[in-house]
This record gives sequence, C-alpha cells and structure tokens, in this order.
Amino acid sequence: MSSTGGETSKMNSFVKKVKMGKRVEKMMKDKSGTTTGQEIADDDPNKTPEPYTCTGIFEADFTEFCRRNHLKDNEIPAVVIRPKPPGIQPPPDAKSKDSKDSKDASKDPTPDESPDTGSQEDPPPKTYVTKEKYAYFRPVIQVEMENDEKPITVTEIYIRGWKIDLLMVGIFKQCWPTIEKLSVVNLWNVNLSEAVIKEFASFLPQCPNLKTLAIDGTICVEESWALLIGEESLLTSLSLRNNGITDKGAAMIGKALSTVKTCNKNLISLNLSGNKISDIGATSIAQGLRMNRALLSLSLANNNVSNEGAKRLAEVLSRFPLTHEEVVERRKLLSEKGSPDRGLVKSPPPSRRGDNRPGSVRSSSHMDKTDKKRDKSSKKKDGKKDKDDATKGGSKKDDKWKKADTMTKTKGKKTSSKDKRLPESDSPEMVEAINPLLEQVENMDNQLWIPGNRCMINLNLSRNNITEIGMKSLLLAVQYQITLLNLTPSPALKGILRMSLNGNAVKKTDETFMKLQEVLLTRDPYYKPPEKGEDNQSLAG
Repeated sequence: MSSTGGETSKMNSFVKKVKMGKRVEKMMKDKSGTTTGQEIADDDPNKTPEPYTCTGIFEADFTEFCRRNHLKDNEIPAVVIRPKPPGIQPPPDAKSKDSKDSKDASKDPTPDESPDTGSQEDPPPKTYVTKEKYAYFRPVIQVEMENDEKPITVTEIYIRGWKIDLLMVGIFKQCWPTIEKLSVVNLWNVNLSEAVIKEFASFLPQCPNLKTLAIDGTICVEESWALLIGEESLLTSLSLRNNGITDKGAAMIGKALSTVKTCNKNLISLNLSGNKISDIGATSIAQGLRMNRALLSLSLANNNVSNEGAKRLAEVLSRFPLTHEEVVERRKLLSEKGSPDRGLVKSPPPSRRGDNRPGSVRSSSHMDKTDKKRDKSSKKKDGKKDKDDATKGGSKKDDKWKKADTMTKTKGKKTSSKDKRLPESDSPEMVEAINPLLEQVENMDNQLWIPGNRCMINLNLSRNNITEIGMKSLLLAVQYQITLLNLTPSPALKGILRMSLNGNAVKKTDETFMKLQEVLLTRDPYYKPPEKGEDNQSLAG
C-alpha cells in the first residue's frame, strides 16, 4: 500500500507541474500579444502624438521634431559644433623650470629617446578629423556655444549647402524661439523659395536675441528679401551677398527701408555686395534712405552702379526737395504736434461766451475778489499762505517754470529731487525721435528743401562703374555735410565717415578722386594728423 501511495503522489505532482507550465506559457503569450499590440499602436501614423514642450536645447528639440515629422534617423541632419582653427600656442617662458628642463633634455637625449624613431608610428594630426566616405556631403547644422559642455548655450547657427524647404523651416519655427542666447544665423547656398522666406519673416521676430542674419549665395526667383526687414523685424544686421538681386529686389528693399509713412527703425547694417543692382536699383535704395535715420552702414560693392546712381545717393546725403506727398505728410505731422499745445490754452467758442448772462457777471466778480486776495497775500510774509493762494488761482505751472529758472541761476544751494527736474526743452536731444519731415526747411524755387541723411557713416561703392562725374557729386555731398557739421556747435549726427570707392571707372590720379580721398581721410575716426616733425621730414624727403 505504501508503494501505491507514493506512485499516486508522484503522479499528482507531475500533473501540477504540467498545469503550471501551461499557465506560464499562456501568460507569456498574453504578454507578448499585448506588447505587440502596443508596438503596433505606437507605430500607427494616424495616432496623434502627445504634445512636446521645448527644452531650449537645440539638438534635442530639433531631433525630436524631425522624428515627429516622420523623418528617419539617417535623414535627420546632425547637429555638430562648428570646427575652429587650432590656436597658436604661446612661446615657452625662458624663466620657467619646464622650459629649462626641455632645453636640457634636447641637449642630452637619453638612450631610450633616440632620434631614430623610424620604427615608431607618428601620432595623428590634430588639425582635422577624418570622416567616412560621402559624410562630408550629408546635411549638417553647425553651432557655436558659449560653453561647449552646456548644449543650452547655443549662440550661432550655420547651415551650408543644402536646401531648406517648408518642412525644415517649420521645425526651425518651433526650435529657434526657445533658444535664449541665439544671436546669429548664417545661411549659405540654401536655395530658399518665397514661401520659405515668408515663414522665416513670420517667426524671426519671436527669437529674443537674434540680431544678425546672413543669407549669402542663395538665389530666390521672386527676390522677396524685403520681407525680412519689415516693420516688425528686430534685425540689426542683414547680409544678402551674391544672391543675384536685381533692380526688382532693390526696389522692394528700398520701400522696406522707409516710405513717407513707414520706416525700419532697427536695421543698422545692410550688405548688398556682389549682386546685379544698376542705377535704377540704387535710385530705389536712395529713395528709401530719404526718411530712414537708423541705417549706419550700406554696401553696394561689386554691382552695376554708375554715375546716375551715385548722383541719387549723393543727393540724399546732402539735401533734397520734398515731394508733394511728403509736404502733405509734413503738414499733418506739424498739426498733430501743435494740437496738444492748443489743448492747454483752450478758450470757449464765441457762441458760448454769453456776456449778458448773470453767470458771467458772477464769475467776473469772483475773479476780482481772488485778485484782491492775491494782492493782500503778496504783502504778507508767510510763505504758506502764498502757496495756498497760488494754488487757488491755478498758477502751478507758472511756479514750476519759475523754479526751473531759479535753479539755473542759483549755485551751491541744496534743492530737492523734484526741483531738479528740467523742462522738456532743456532735456538732451533724442536722435531717434527726430523725424526728417520736421527738420528746418529752406524755400528755394517754390520748393521745400531739407537736410539729407546724416545718420549713415559708412558707404561702400567699390568695384562699380562710377566715373569722374559721379565722384564730383559725392565730393559735393561730403563737403556739404562738413559745412553743416561746422555750423552746429554740438552735432548729434556726424555724417559720412568712411566711403570705399576703389575699383571704379576712374583713375587713381584723377584730381576729383584724390581730393575726395583727402577729405575722407580727415573724416576717418581713426585718423591722426601728422606732427610737425613728420611734416618737415616729408617735405625734406
């Protein structure tokens, strides 16, 4: 009986093991089924992904948005640090111990460090990095950081030689505004379309510190570059070199710089060198400089500008007559400027004066009583009563002006912070607030003439087709600015300080060209007049 009982117990344990094994297999099948279902659900393209919040780290945000737009890993451009040339190491200090030890070691080489090192392998150079085949031609985004160990400190972005389409600019639209320290974007040969330029212009003002934009070597058939410098643009420097810009694009850029009613107040530097701008385009840009008082540097180098374009630019720099539209706008501005002053001294209209009404008699008698009170209070020595009577008579404004006058006359007396406030007329002149249409005008030949653009300090017209005739116009413009500068005691606008004119259709020995160069030499802020000893030596030589 004992043997049969042992056999039955063994059979029962075996059956339990079989059942447990089947249960485990069933659970594993269920788990595998659920995981495959989840993977299928994750791979479902119709499923809406969860919203992603940008971290400010460009590489992580850019890669995530590329994947969300169904780009494969081998199609996503890599984000790498921009290579820099190797720095020059300073020479060793002769007094340091390391330099002495190195000298001693070079004089007395040890037997282990023999000069014959043919058997040893040379260390790899550090000036370049080898890459795989065709890796150089893959699209890459180069970045510069303040600290290479902190990816959140990206300051500059460089893209070279690959097309930026609407999909990619849409990704940039989500990434770039979250980069706090991004200040420079440099694009070269990226083949932009008008739709892409519009998309760039829509979100670039959202980047908090982006001030410099360079798009060079890129041809756009529509030439819609003016969208980048609209009224909402915060760019201070724009480079559009070698983009094949013609007179069509120059006309739109001139309108973006300024019109009679609109003006770009942030752009400081504009580089249009290496394009196809002729006299017509230069005239359009000169038209945009009539009401613009923000642009400091303009480059039209290596274009097709000749004498007519130089004349138009010289006219804007010296003085020019106002058009009918500008005269109308000037009258509107003057009327708007005078309206607040008129509101301060309003008198009732004649229809409401009613001299025969009893109310008017009471008001006049009341005024007489207040005048008598003022006379009595002026004889008293108490200063408090004088102030109360002055406030009752409504002469607070006059007292403030008197206090301002007495402040300028008295010296060495302590005054309160309220009394130190000067009126608006004595405040320093703000150059940005000056509208060219509100400057002093001269009436000549039944036309109103105003001074030209004296805000620009750098003009580059090198490598064009300007002859002696255009040089004379530019010389007269610079001389006119110098005369205005000498007439004003402390001018805020200095005028042209540098003008590049090399490579034009004029000889360097031409009298007008040489005279213009002499005048510009003294205008250079880094110019130092020669001393007397140097003059004598030059004359003796």
